[in-house]
Amino acid sequence: MMQRSGGGRPPREPINRAAIGRAVRYLTRYKRQATLPYVFLIIATLSMLAVPKLISRIIDAVSTGAISQAMLDQLPKIPQAILPQVLPRIAAMLNLPTDLTAAQFTERLTAIVNDAPGALLTAGIAVVIFAAFRGIFSFLQAYWAEKNSQQVAFDLRNELYEKVQRLSFSYHEQTQTGQLMIRATDDVEKVRLFIGQGLLQIVGALALIVGTLAILFATNPFMALVTLPVLPVALIMFMVFGAVSGPLFGKVQRRLSELNAILQENLAGIKVVQAFTREAAEEKRFNAAANNLLNQQLTISRLFTFLFPVIFLIANLGQAAVLYFGGREIIFGNLTIGVWQEFSLYLVYLFLPIAQLGIVITQFGQAAASATRIFDLLDAKSDVADKPGAIALPPMTGKIAFENVTFKYFDSGQPVLREVSFVAEPGQTVALLGATGSGKTSIINLLPRFYDPTGGRITIDGHDLRDVTLESLRSQIGIVLQETTLFSGTIRENIAYGRSEATLDEVIAAAKAASAHDFIMSFPEGYETAVGERGATLSGGQKQRVAIARALLLNPRILILDDSTSSVDLATEARIQRALDTLMKDRTSVVIAQRISTVVNADQILVLDKGQIVARGTHRELIEDSPVYAEIYNSQLVGPSAQTQPAPALTAGAPAA
Repeated sequence: MMQRSGGGRPPREPINRAAIGRAVRYLTRYKRQATLPYVFLIIATLSMLAVPKLISRIIDAVSTGAISQAMLDQLPKIPQAILPQVLPRIAAMLNLPTDLTAAQFTERLTAIVNDAPGALLTAGIAVVIFAAFRGIFSFLQAYWAEKNSQQVAFDLRNELYEKVQRLSFSYHEQTQTGQLMIRATDDVEKVRLFIGQGLLQIVGALALIVGTLAILFATNPFMALVTLPVLPVALIMFMVFGAVSGPLFGKVQRRLSELNAILQENLAGIKVVQAFTREAAEEKRFNAAANNLLNQQLTISRLFTFLFPVIFLIANLGQAAVLYFGGREIIFGNLTIGVWQEFSLYLVYLFLPIAQLGIVITQFGQAAASATRIFDLLDAKSDVADKPGAIALPPMTGKIAFENVTFKYFDSGQPVLREVSFVAEPGQTVALLGATGSGKTSIINLLPRFYDPTGGRITIDGHDLRDVTLESLRSQIGIVLQETTLFSGTIRENIAYGRSEATLDEVIAAAKAASAHDFIMSFPEGYETAVGERGATLSGGQKQRVAIARALLLNPRILILDDSTSSVDLATEARIQRALDTLMKDRTSVVIAQRISTVVNADQILVLDKGQIVARGTHRELIEDSPVYAEIYNSQLVGPSAQTQPAPALTAGAPAA
């Protein structure tokens, strides 16, 4: 499958038809259950193939009975002189021996007339029985095929979700959310439809064609040869159309993904759209994507509206051949009317599956395109993964070391970090300060291994992060990002997100430490209050405090705070700072802050510029030795009162928000 460069999105490749075979192999997980639809299909097909033969017998019984009765009525009127010449010809017409005497002939005709109603009834009952068999086994076939296909879809969706959860950040940053959603929903559904319907129709069509041809050749080889030439013509046409339609279905799925991505973006950012009065522009953008999808679907529609009339033309040519040559055989006495009708019905059985193949081609093209996209995602290589032999990181003390770390995104462009080195001892607070784009966020993204450094290495307690398992590393790091993400559910569930087994008392303790308990209890349902989609029912400051409580509940040895008090007022910020001052003792903290007032008491302040550390030290050291730091400090704390104002209650070893 496709290989990724730097975890990014791969170039678009042609539809891989082997991917649908890989999807079909998921059925092998269900062993005998997977074969049931095909067993029932064969039984239903055999029941279907028996019906024309029975109808032929009914027609022949009616026609021979009627002719025999007419002959019995006319025999007394035939002159005795010509009777020896007439009887052999009539006998041949009725498939009777030609050397019968008049008395024997009359006796045979009488027997035919008397037996006709019984034969008619027997054949009619048999038709009903076979029709019932076909109905019962067609139902069983459809039920088990649907059940199997739903289980395959279940497996695919779960594997896709698991894969998406574990892919590195670089993949997600280059792949639109809407496209991932389409693969887990619409693409999986198209593969499911093919496995549950299309694949069964292919097997059923082949079984019906083979069975029909076998019966036709066994009944009348000459008439079978008359119908045979139309089959390869029709099949070749379907192969050609299948080859042409496959890439077109791939384009449809890409257009649908683009449309879904626009929809997802606009729903997520509806406030921004309305705030900037961009409704008309976004409608125009959506309309353009919808128009591209429509045009691609119309292209496929034109293709298939041409295909089916041509197929029906070929079928009509075959029907005309049967009517002509069959009629001649009847005139020459080589074929009965029943057998002629039987051939006409079996001819329908030849072209019915060919018409089904036309529908299957549509499903196959869609399924092949979707399966290619599904396995493209399932086979995607994550930039960050446990290497073979990775060990579990022991309970850490919290010593962090960056050793000549260089990093750039997606293996291209300029490095965003250049040979960054620093050490944070256990219990220390390291503050990162610098302009936007200086590399602060890259440092905190490397620490939990959201990315791996391009050069150099990062260690915790002497362990290279690439030598330990991701789970053991991240489970000991608490993270509060500037952009808070909450999940649908209750406030309690969001605080306990990292420790679902936490008791209510532990959740409340974490909430109190994050200064969130009071506002939570102001809601009628308290900790059972639903936060809404993406925390829509909470304010920015409330969401931030819930996120801080969530990190505190983990009791991590290392805490990462990305300007985590940016969404709270000064009074709330002071309460959070005091709580963190107590709770984060002896824990290593890495802090990004926009306001210099929140980092003045950090054990170590790193000033970054263009991916490099341009100054480091404590506040007192930097204010004297670093012009860059002094300029930032003076620009934020203007005036003598600001210069003498005491810093917030943040001691060494306590993190800034």
